[in-house]
Amino acid sequence: ICLIAHVTARRMPTLHRHEEEKFFVNADGRKESVPSIHDPPTRELSIVVPSYNEEDRLPLMMDEALDYLEKRQKRDPSFTYEVIVVDDGSKDQTTKVAMKYCKKYGSDKVRVLSLVKNRGKGGAVRMGVFSSRGKKILMADADGATKFADIEKVEEGLKNLQPWPNQMAISCGSRAHLEKDSIAKRSYFRTLLMYGFHFLVWFLCVKEIRDTQCGFKLLTREAASRTFSTLHIERWAFDVELLYIAQRLRIPIAEVAVNWTEIEGSKLVPFWSWLQMGRDLLFIRLRYMTGAWQLETRKCN
Repeated sequence: ICLIAHVTARRMPTLHRHEEEKFFVNADGRKESVPSIHDPPTRELSIVVPSYNEEDRLPLMMDEALDYLEKRQKRDPSFTYEVIVVDDGSKDQTTKVAMKYCKKYGSDKVRVLSLVKNRGKGGAVRMGVFSSRGKKILMADADGATKFADIEKVEEGLKNLQPWPNQMAISCGSRAHLEKDSIAKRSYFRTLLMYGFHFLVWFLCVKEIRDTQCGFKLLTREAASRTFSTLHIERWAFDVELLYIAQRLRIPIAEVAVNWTEIEGSKLVPFWSWLQMGRDLLFIRLRYMTGAWQLETRKCN
């Protein structure tokens, strides 16, 4: 297995942008070049929303998020933000739905990045992160399962990690405190799969974080740049590799309880997706252990 993991490994992550992905369409319908995470930050907060066939669920999340962000900006005019919706090669009207918010709030606050083809959630988040302008960068799922106001909890978690070594820190939203209630609603088979996945995460990769999969994570700009430029996994297990890289780089990580509600329409197919994640977890450990993957930083082109 070690040999297979090593021989089949892609040595460096694919950080290439297609020509169409180097631009976003502004509220006036004109193309503008996307910024780079390697540029100096010009916003306090960037929110990256990976979206694949989310025309139905995206409006609920965007309405709640923008309502919160606008009210916060009115209370504190120095607070600046941007929401980057990354359409991950959707086959529905996700881009069209997101563009309505761009036109309503302006392309300085809401930007839509359409990927040429589906990269997977991790690949979509990375493209959004690489196009962000914020001092802090938040990953947020398009289903709105986490109450957006809980960003203040993860911000507090990030603040409590100061001083940040090399300006790097990560604060993870967590649903671990809700585990008992969720077990009562799940089948025995799904519960078994969940415990099996948690064990593999703990045994192979990340020991200090109980919930690696909650899609509500806040990173400093430097932490986002270092971790995502090294990231290889582009599908469901990317969160685990992200935190594994962070631990290897000795980036401090906080885990903060957040409110979470299960929203119908998940793209995760329980058995096959978890089987793929189990394989990815094993390969993450073996490929870094054998040197097939290195903690190198590269720029997206």
